Amino acid sequence: MRGTVVLIIVSLLGLVSCAKRAPKAAVPVTPVAPKPVAPTPSPPPPLSTPQTRVELPEPQPLDPAALKTESTAQDTPPVVKPPAAPRRPQPAPAVAPPATPPPAATAPAESPRIAIQEVISPTEFKRLQDQVQGRRREVNQILEQLSKRKPVRGQQTIVNDIRNFMALSDEAEKRNDIRQADAFAERAQILARDLQNGK
Repeated sequence: MRGTVVLIIVSLLGLVSCAKRAPKAAVPVTPVAPKPVAPTPSPPPPLSTPQTRVELPEPQPLDPAALKTESTAQDTPPVVKPPAAPRRPQPAPAVAPPATPPPAATAPAESPRIAIQEVISPTEFKRLQDQVQGRRREVNQILEQLSKRKPVRGQQTIVNDIRNFMALSDEAEKRNDIRQADAFAERAQILARDLQNGK
């Protein structure tokens, strides 16, 4: 109750203060003269002139002989093949040792292609080479452990794949493609670890 009384008193005071103020006389405002607008410059001339008039070359005469097609297929009668007689299987001839083939005519040798390889800094090359050697050591240790126990048929296939990757890694290193050698060694290492862990 007390809150509403206070609220009413405050609102009445606000109304009374509005009534005591006298309205001020309005001061006439003179409008500011607008600045003259600068005329817009004319657009620059186009860089190229449009060509609306097209001149075509004179029509060229066409040789009527060029339109004629030679129809040799219509002049010759169609060839009819006689029906083929059924074949009988021939007995296989005795297998003789293959004779050495006569030397074939040597084709002109192509110039050897230059191998394009990535340029690797000596420190990076050494790091990759050490990494390849470490991977190979680990793979050989795992294969040694697996050879002590008899691998099953599925494991033997994986062992063959591992050895294949190791051989490919050796070949790549001989070609000085150390990144490829590292990639093959890494694949062999992954397969060997999976085989060791029983995956």
